[in-house]
Order: sequence, then structure tokens, then C-alpha cells
Amino acid sequence: MSDVIAQLFDNNRVWAAQMQSEDPAYFLRLVRQQSPEYLWIGCSDSRVPANQIIGLDPGEVFVHRNVANVVVHSDLNALAVIQFAVDILRVKHILVVGHYGCGGVRAVINDEKNGLVDNWLRHVRDVRDCYTKQLAQVDDFSWRHDRLCELNAIHQAVSICQTTVLRDAWLRGQDVTVHAWCYSLHNGLINDLKVSARSREEAVEQADNAVARMFWMKNKRRRGVRADA
Repeated sequence: MSDVIAQLFDNNRVWAAQMQSEDPAYFLRLVRQQSPEYLWIGCSDSRVPANQIIGLDPGEVFVHRNVANVVVHSDLNALAVIQFAVDILRVKHILVVGHYGCGGVRAVINDEKNGLVDNWLRHVRDVRDCYTKQLAQVDDFSWRHDRLCELNAIHQAVSICQTTVLRDAWLRGQDVTVHAWCYSLHNGLINDLKVSARSREEAVEQADNAVARMFWMKNKRRRGVRADA
């Protein structure tokens, strides 16, 4: 075993001992039940740890992550996670969390070639292509990058609302809400993108409003109008 891997085992033993010292029943509770109220769908980026960001312990958040937090109807992995979370765990909230500075989104903005992952990022390119005109109006890479991170999270939230899993859950009256957020690496804060839907129709309407507000606010600032005017 390499020294680097051995260090991980050492870290694990220290952590386990610390948790048991602070709370002798900690692992016993974890073994006995898993009853999270939240499903977190986020990016695989190592700088975005789901539990820590929202201050919850293991066992309180069910997590699915992939490059650029994408959810598409052909991804059985994501759909299986959503189905298990909704039908078996009965989560009450699905949190679609993008993050500013996302490398996958940056690759799309720059039309980078990175190999196999480019096929996966086609889904983000589809989102970008929906707003090519609006994004092109601003000659500021950081702004365009941030907006596409937000747009991607919003679109993935709508995509979840269009799955048979959520539509069936709502049809039977199950209490589950889909949210779109975006996390900042710069200050650790989450930006609520104003999508918090309990139906497919509600998700589409809220997404349209959120996108319109996003570009409208930018246009007001470009014209020198106060954002609160």
C-alpha cells in the first residue's frame, strides 16, 4: 500500500474515533436508519460537499453527483437515484445545486475539447444554445459563465419535474418539491434561483420567470437604471 493511500486509512481511524468520542451512539444511529428529507443532485466537483454546505449530518441527505449536475431522461443512474429517493425514502425536497466556477460549464462556454466527457456536456451545450443570443450580448466571460451555471441548474430542475417519477408522485398526492440553487465557491453561500416547484407546470412557469428576471436585471444595469427601480 502506498504512503498516500495509507494516510487515508489513518485519517479514517482518527475520524471514527473522534466521532465515537463525541457521540458514542453516532454510528449506531446511522446503521439503524436512513430517513433523509432531502435529495441533493449536484456536481462531482470536489469543492462542493453536499452535507457540509447545508450543515447536515450523514444520513440526512441522499446524494447524487455527476459532472455539471445534469439530469436527462436517458440517464438510468440518475433516474434510479431519484426513484429510490422519492418512492422508497419519501424525501420531501429535491435540491438541484449548480455551482459558480463549474469546470464543465466553463468547457461548454469555451468550446473546449476534453474527450469522452464532451458527450456528456452536450446536455449543457443544449442549455447554452437556448440562450445564445442573450449570452452573446454581454462581453464579460465571468458573467456569461455564472449565468450558464444558473441556467443549467434551472433546466435540470425542470427536467426532474418532467420525469415519470415526479409526475407519478404528484399524481398520488405525495409532498415533494424540486428546487434550483447555485453555490458560490467564493463565499460558501447558496443562491436561490427562485424555482421551487410542486408540479411540472409550476416548474416551467417559475423557470421562465427566473430566466426573464436574470436577463432583465442585466439589461437594466447596462442602461444605468437602478436594480430596485
